[in-house]
Amino acid sequence: MDIFLKTMGSLNDETRVKILNFVDTNSEVCVCDIENSFEMIQSRISRHLKILKEAGFLKVKRESRWAYYSIRSPLDEFRSSILREINHLDLKTPKLKKGCTNE
Repeated sequence: MDIFLKTMGSLNDETRVKILNFVDTNSEVCVCDIENSFEMIQSRISRHLKILKEAGFLKVKRESRWAYYSIRSPLDEFRSSILREINHLDLKTPKLKKGCTNE
């Protein structure tokens, strides 16, 4: 029940729904890419990403000082169906603007 409530609660914010759609659309993105694309400060982006990760949607891969987020795989049917529904929404999701380099 707890994970169900976390999942549903993670979707009650328009920005998080857009970030989830953005990550799904762009496969794997760095926090700085999301920050740059959404024109938001890193702390707010990180908070949204933490909530989506705890809800079971995202996984994180750390490389050096960078954190890359992608959709968790395998994703259960419940979360997969939510992503499919989100893809049908008329969202104004920003285009990917790279925010960092791997140097």
